[in-house]
Amino acid sequence: MTATAGTGRSARPGRVLAALALAQFICSFAGSNMNVMINDISEDLDTTVQGVQVVITVFLLVMAALMIPGGKLTDRFGRKRCFLTGLVVYAVGALLSAAAPGLGVLVLGNSILEGVGTALLIPPVYILTTLLHPDVSSRARAFGVVMALGGVGAAAGPLIGGLITTGISWRAAFVFQALVIAVIVLLSRRIEDPLPPDPTRSFDSAGAVLSAVGLVLVVMGILAADDNVWLMIGLLVLGALVLAWFLRSCRAKEASGREPLLSLSLFRDRTSNLGLVTQNIEWLLLMGTSFTVAAYLQVVRGYDAIQTGVVFTAATLGLLASSLSAERLARRYAQRTLIMAGFVVSIAGVVVLVVLAGSFSTAWAFVPGLLLIGLGLGVMLTPSVNVVQSSFPEERQGEISGLSRSVSNLGSSFGTAIAGTILVAGLSKGAYATAMITLASLALTGLTAAALLPHGTSESGRLTGAGARGLVRGGER
Repeated sequence: MTATAGTGRSARPGRVLAALALAQFICSFAGSNMNVMINDISEDLDTTVQGVQVVITVFLLVMAALMIPGGKLTDRFGRKRCFLTGLVVYAVGALLSAAAPGLGVLVLGNSILEGVGTALLIPPVYILTTLLHPDVSSRARAFGVVMALGGVGAAAGPLIGGLITTGISWRAAFVFQALVIAVIVLLSRRIEDPLPPDPTRSFDSAGAVLSAVGLVLVVMGILAADDNVWLMIGLLVLGALVLAWFLRSCRAKEASGREPLLSLSLFRDRTSNLGLVTQNIEWLLLMGTSFTVAAYLQVVRGYDAIQTGVVFTAATLGLLASSLSAERLARRYAQRTLIMAGFVVSIAGVVVLVVLAGSFSTAWAFVPGLLLIGLGLGVMLTPSVNVVQSSFPEERQGEISGLSRSVSNLGSSFGTAIAGTILVAGLSKGAYATAMITLASLALTGLTAAALLPHGTSESGRLTGAGARGLVRGGER
């Protein structure tokens, strides 16, 4: 660690960690709490379930599309400045959403402004957490807190959102977000940036546009699956071509000595690459399950927002319990072991969920499966992030943090888009089961990637064997 980083650590580390964790909480909450407002929003704004799904998906998409540029901007303007700017933009979007007279304004406030704000504030959360905690064990504890609140925000979003929606209105849920942002700003006043900003750093504007457009086209292609197969194929192909153009431009800039938006050398680390795959699938599973189960309970079974949120409490408790055990688990087990175990438990949870929900009409049928999914996700979210962030030195944390968060939020977008498209295509028991089975099948990809990770830490938390190459760099600073 550098001396400046040490100074940042001494500035009330508990308060700093609370601000960072709350920021992850509110952004994850925003991605899932609207799942229980589907009926209320559609009726109030005279729109459809598909319209609300678009709002949710575009919010996640904007985050994914702008997370790489957001991470890059932290190097130029500083982690704290980007963090506070993101908080302000997010708060404005939340208040605008609360006053939305129609779907268009809701898209502007929630999908665009909150999405942009999140893209600015989330990369600093992961950069600061990494830089302020130099060893694997303490970093696991810090990321455990951040990921616990992030996971709870996603899992408890339906319950909190349901209580607010039923007790007051869906608009009050956005006011709640703005109030939490105000608390975060107060907690963030004494954050000290571990690394000084470098105003001379260039910013690849053309690369930012290409990467954003490519990601938008890919996710919109998935959303078009239930309307027009040929449109879906066209958008996916066009998106792939734009992303290929983006990568080619990055390669050309690197070859000429200029700084690209995304250095392709980030993809030369096998451990990090596999960690990114696991992150993507984890958030795909979390957000896909949240949307699918919430929509099914409300539209098919007729549950209100509070009833739907209460059902999700099982996933919240499971995720919270396992996430807060991250430091203890990191001391005893290798990162690879934890990620693999998380996927196995989560997949088992999906199977249990589908079988019990299809056999019994009671809400209790959802509890065992959701509990297992929460436990599994909590076990693997922290080590996946730790694997990726710890694979690179301090000066590359801006790049890898933006890429890491973009990949995770792209997973959230895919989860909502894929599962939501299947469900909206035919809101029935068959469509629900198909969506969940699809998520479980994709989770097998994450399990395979985890199995290919090198062995990481011993029980004492020290790095050994092949895993040392990727992980030890973050702990040696």
